[in-house]
Order: sequence, then C-alpha cells, then structure tokens
Amino acid sequence: MNRAFWQGKRVLVTGHTGFKGSWLVLWLRSLGAEVHGYALAPPTPTNLFSVARVTDLLQSHVVADVRDGEAVLQALRAADPEIVFHLAAQPLVRQSYHAPVETYATNVMGTVNLLEAVRSCKDVRAIVNVTTDKCYDNREWVWGYREGEALGGSDPYASSKACAELVTAAYRASFLTQAGIAVATARAGNVIGGGDWADDRLVPDFFRAAHARRPLEVRYAGATRPWQHVLEPLSGYLLLAERLAEEDPQFAAAWNFGPADEDAVPVRQLLDRLVSKVEGAQWRETDESALHEAGYLKLDSSKAKSVLGWQPRWGLEEALDKTVAWDRAWRGSNDMQKVCLSQIETHEGAAAHG
Repeated sequence: MNRAFWQGKRVLVTGHTGFKGSWLVLWLRSLGAEVHGYALAPPTPTNLFSVARVTDLLQSHVVADVRDGEAVLQALRAADPEIVFHLAAQPLVRQSYHAPVETYATNVMGTVNLLEAVRSCKDVRAIVNVTTDKCYDNREWVWGYREGEALGGSDPYASSKACAELVTAAYRASFLTQAGIAVATARAGNVIGGGDWADDRLVPDFFRAAHARRPLEVRYAGATRPWQHVLEPLSGYLLLAERLAEEDPQFAAAWNFGPADEDAVPVRQLLDRLVSKVEGAQWRETDESALHEAGYLKLDSSKAKSVLGWQPRWGLEEALDKTVAWDRAWRGSNDMQKVCLSQIETHEGAAAHG
C-alpha cells in the first residue's frame, strides 16, 4: 500500500456507517485521504460508527438511501470524489428472505444508481464495488472459487449480489471504460472484527450470548466459511483502488480477497476457538434449518496474490485474538477510535514486514 498515494485524495464511501464502512473510513483517514460518506443511519443502536466517532473524521456525512438515484447523484456531485468505494447494501442472507424486494432494490438498483451518477462526475477515476463471496453459483466444491466461475445464488441476498456483479460489468463495458473510469468488483469472505453488532451474524451473536451468560444457539455448525479479519479485505480494496487509478485495464475486473485455505473452517471450529478465549462462553447446535444456506464455501485468491501483490496478514487465530481484544477494550470503556487506529497500524506493520 502506498501511503503517499492517499494523501489528500477525495474519496466517497457508500455504506460508511456500517461495520466494514466504518473501518474503511478510519483507515482512509489514517492514510491522509479526504473522506465523504453516503449511507443510511447506523444499522444497530450500538454501532462502530458511533463508538469510534467516525463522523468526526468525515469531510461530509450524507444520510440517505442508495435507492434514491437523485440523492446519490447530488452527493457525488457535492463530494466530487476521485475514488469511490461502494459498500452500501442489504448485507444479511436471512434478512433477504424476509425482505427480498428491499434486498434487490438496494443491492441491484442501488448499484445502478451509483454507477449512473458516477458518469456525470468528471473527476472519478476509480470505483471499487464490494460484493461478496456468495455471488458464485455454489456447488459445494471443496476447492476455492475463482473469479471466472459462474455467478448465481440460491437466496435473494446472494442472487442480488450476483446481479450487482453483472450490472457492474455491463456499465464498465458500455459506459465507464471509454469515460476513463476504472471499475472493479471485490469479493471477500466472512469478515470478523471488533465493532460488529449486526443481528443474525455469528461472531456478534456469540459475544451477545457470552455477555448475557447464556449459550449461543447455532444453525449449521458444520458449514465451512472463509473467515478473515475485516482489515484483510479492506487492505485489498485499498490496494485495488490504487491500481485502478493507474489506468491499467487488467485491474478493472473481479477480484477475490479471501483468507488462507487453512482459515476456511467449519462454524463449530471457529466457535470452539472463541470459547477458549472468552470466559464463560458456550454454544450449542439447534435443529432450525428451514432457510437454505450454503454448506461449504471457499475462495481462491491466487489472482490477487500474483497480480496485485496482495497477501492476507493475520491468520484466523490472530483475527480472533484481535476481535476479542477489541471487545474487552470496549467493555473497559477505552477510546475505541484509538483502539481501531492502533489495530490498523499493527496490520500495516504486519504488511510491511510480511
């Protein structure tokens, strides 16, 4: 990562009030970028955006919906960014079953609105559209999916993100390349880390149960996922944006940012490791399995490693340690903006010496 590249860069982050978006803003500001945000209000009453005082770091903070195309356009024109990170989304699989129309409207038409707005913003040079590892047509293979594999999705969330991939590819081919705007999509695994309070997400649910002194009830304990600390894919997004800004067409494509193969482990193994680190924590498997979720999912990040020079820096054990340490710091009433920035600095140091 080139710190000098980010000094004074005008950057727009959609979804900046979410878990991943808040960490990204913190990192961008630590690099010296001028950051603008566009998102709904934070998704949960307790949230990283508020706890880490992210709003204090923003040049502008627009609370609006990506489904509102005119609002998206006005925000982009006002921010006049050089680089855009698109993270605004309905991000939960089970929520997509309960609200499929909202999921498609946000994840598909929200992407259309953003890319359409970018076309009238003269200074945008690079866009990173964050989708998901679940955009692949999951055939329960034991090997990792590569960027050229078929897209698909058995649930509205996964399907909507596959649609967002297709929308991005169509806009790149039809409008953005000839306008000198490089756009890429980024597919990451299941992220963990401090400051995630989302409902129906494994690690936040674990900490809620542990602090309430009750066992966590878990569906699909045998499901395998590519677990990684949130800073791992974010480092990939930042590196990808730098390369896109160089206007090399090979970078305007789809990219996987997954963990090492050994860190794609079953849910039960992840929980057993967490239980060993958090006093009094327990979990048990339930029989609830009415809604389909993939049983096995793993990413092949060979392209990012060989072409971008990206590498995951924290293995699963260190990712869990950092997550537990963050939770303890928060419960100890520490300055969580400083805690976040310290973890970012540590991660950058690992990259420098990796």
